[in-house]
Amino acid sequence: MHIDNFKKIVVKIGSSTLINDKGKPRKIWLKKFAKDIKNLMHKKKQIVIVSSGAIAIGCEYLKIKKNGLKVDKSQAVASVGQIELMDFYKKTFDKNKIKISQILLTLDDTEQRRRSINARRTIDNLIAMDIVPIVNENDTTATTEIKYGDNDRLAARVAQIISADCLILLSDVDGLYTENPKKNKKTKLIKTVKEIDEDIKKYASRAENLYGSGGMKTKIDAARICQLSGCYMAIANGNYDSPIKKIFENKKCTWFLPKISKLDARKQWIIGSISPKGEVIIDHGAVRQ
Repeated sequence: MHIDNFKKIVVKIGSSTLINDKGKPRKIWLKKFAKDIKNLMHKKKQIVIVSSGAIAIGCEYLKIKKNGLKVDKSQAVASVGQIELMDFYKKTFDKNKIKISQILLTLDDTEQRRRSINARRTIDNLIAMDIVPIVNENDTTATTEIKYGDNDRLAARVAQIISADCLILLSDVDGLYTENPKKNKKTKLIKTVKEIDEDIKKYASRAENLYGSGGMKTKIDAARICQLSGCYMAIANGNYDSPIKKIFENKKCTWFLPKISKLDARKQWIIGSISPKGEVIIDHGAVRQ
């Protein structure tokens, strides 16, 4: 893949990429990442970032442990962490003369058609003003019933809603392997996936413990949404400096290729639903037939 093939790009940053093992932001990493984004903008690329990290930064700021947090307390911590997270982004991006905005979404916001259209309009207007939207799940208000629970699928849903060409999931390994690379050095990196078949699902389950709260399963779920939306998706290692540049120079990642689809935007939105629901109503006349 070549960067010139894409115009609208969504980049998802996980907590383990943005925050070190002590719960502190990786300042040098974000500085290099901001330069990555600046270079893309110079090439007239439209960028949206989906970022985790609010709860992790909130816990570090409040000096409490993340493990064992109940939902209501984690929501409170997230409200503190969001301020620290965006302050971290703003200070770093300001130095590169990049303006940013914050968008908080819940599952309901993308699963309801009118809300998803409103989200698209907001993001499109921000991009038109050369502002980089930074999206996160609204942990402060979202309960278990209306949560994505991971930012992989949220990122894919955002990519689908705004008709992005490419989604990049920055992870802690180079991509999807046939075996756990930490246990088997002879494992192979799968560079291209055209179809998410049973073998791909098996590879994902074997790599489950390599990832954060979402796991590889949610990355495969994200890839399925992207494929059906006509969007390319990459799983790549985000722990390198200037990770976006490295992806397109070294080409060491896993690419999921989109399916050729003639579905309109509404049908893409329906087929990409995370929590499909509905009912079939049969009237009495049909029953008698």
